[in-house]
Amino acid sequence: QVQLVESGGGLVQAGGSLRLSCAASGSIFRINTMGWYRQAPGEQRDLVATITSGGMTNYVDSVRSRFTISRDNAKNTVYLQMNSLKPEDTAVYYCNADISIGFGFRSADYWGQGTQVTVSS
Repeated sequence: QVQLVESGGGLVQAGGSLRLSCAASGSIFRINTMGWYRQAPGEQRDLVATITSGGMTNYVDSVRSRFTISRDNAKNTVYLQMNSLKPEDTAVYYCNADISIGFGFRSADYWGQGTQVTVSS
């Protein structure tokens, strides 16, 4: 069974930095796009950043100049470097990966357990 395990969340002052990591493990044949999403209480889960297997990135406008997504394909790991954090970045951050579990198998989305990021003013 595929699992995504996140780490790196915590409490930080506005203007500070955090680095999130997410490692995929289990029955993995191919990982396509990976990404980070975030969700505050009572709100929908929103896209933060994505990165394709070839390294092409996409960001929501509100984080574009502050966050950097990257991945290490050999380690099945995706990262999110978050700089110049703002209180509005406070949310549970979820790792996502589009994964095929075998040759000829249709890929599907998998999610991490979430890690809390809290930015104080």
